[in-house]
Amino acid sequence: MQVKQQGQQPQADASLLFFSGGSALRQLSRKLKTYTHSSVHLITPFDSGGSSATLREAFDMPSVGDLRNRLIALADETALGNPEIYRLFSSRLDIATEAGMLREELSRLVAGTHPLIAEIPAPLRERARAHLERFSSSMPTDFDLRGASIGNLVLVGGYLASGRDMDAVASSFAQLIAVLGIVLPVADASLHIEAELADGQRITGQHLITSRRGGQRDPKIARLRLCETLQGGDPGRVEISPRARRHIEEAAVICFPMGSFWTSLVANLLPSGVGRAIAGSGASKVYIPNLGEDPEQHGMTISDCIRALHHQVAQDLGADIAVDEVVGSILIDHRNGAYGDRLDLDEIASLGVQVVDLDLVTKNSHSLLDATLLSKALLALAR
Repeated sequence: MQVKQQGQQPQADASLLFFSGGSALRQLSRKLKTYTHSSVHLITPFDSGGSSATLREAFDMPSVGDLRNRLIALADETALGNPEIYRLFSSRLDIATEAGMLREELSRLVAGTHPLIAEIPAPLRERARAHLERFSSSMPTDFDLRGASIGNLVLVGGYLASGRDMDAVASSFAQLIAVLGIVLPVADASLHIEAELADGQRITGQHLITSRRGGQRDPKIARLRLCETLQGGDPGRVEISPRARRHIEEAAVICFPMGSFWTSLVANLLPSGVGRAIAGSGASKVYIPNLGEDPEQHGMTISDCIRALHHQVAQDLGADIAVDEVVGSILIDHRNGAYGDRLDLDEIASLGVQVVDLDLVTKNSHSLLDATLLSKALLALAR
């Protein structure tokens, strides 16, 4: 497989699959779509913070915020109407405006007279309006619109109109905004994540897990599980979606990327069947460690993170599996990357994991992984 050069068409067969959520892959996704239109992004639906939390509580549904972010990042920015759709999907209702005025603003969006929607070309405008109308007609009378993402409201309207099928919504909106890749939730269920700490404490809810400071004396996270409610209680169970399983099985490269380690990455491995699909895949399997500090990784070396990924896959498989069958390699920039004392190379080597040391950080990337260099490195693994 050749990496696309200036003026060439993007590759159609670079089947890179990412387990992710959150915003850590936004810049990589925007760059990657210029090289391949076949990347697959499995998104965690278990977030419980921000405007997604209000929607989840009102409609008993999975989170849509990360799904929206990735759809936008992979959208064809040259397609007719997409700059306008991008502005709509990226806008929020004002957090300080009075409730009655926000409902009036929503009514103008539904009617098509609001500037954000009036400038969108038909038929995109009419589809967006129809989904906003469905949301508006289903919205509880006491629903709090302050700070609501308009893109999330459009997605929720589509979710309700599709018979509460999140896979169908993801596919529909991918077509609507000409997404140059595949984005779908790893599972379709309204569940939450609970972290068990090394001292036995439990924290329920992505928003609370992510907001931990990870101070020197704080116990580290030991493991995650799914649960039914934000009050914890009975374990939550859900199967991986059939589409997600198929994409894992067909991928050339399975990527465990940078981002919030537990709530964005490991959370994606919690649905039943994910680990079995990973174990059964012949893809190259690569982990990209975070640069800088991730409070969720407090107290963990990079080899600890690899063991955590291996444990989650083996647990679903219900059998022993070699570490390098889950994580075959890691991508690092030892010379330019800020890993602190987490990069325990001897211990990583003892696990049988190959260390691929490349230039991935530039002056322009501001101590983060450069999206162009990382895209090319991942595409090279798919050859």
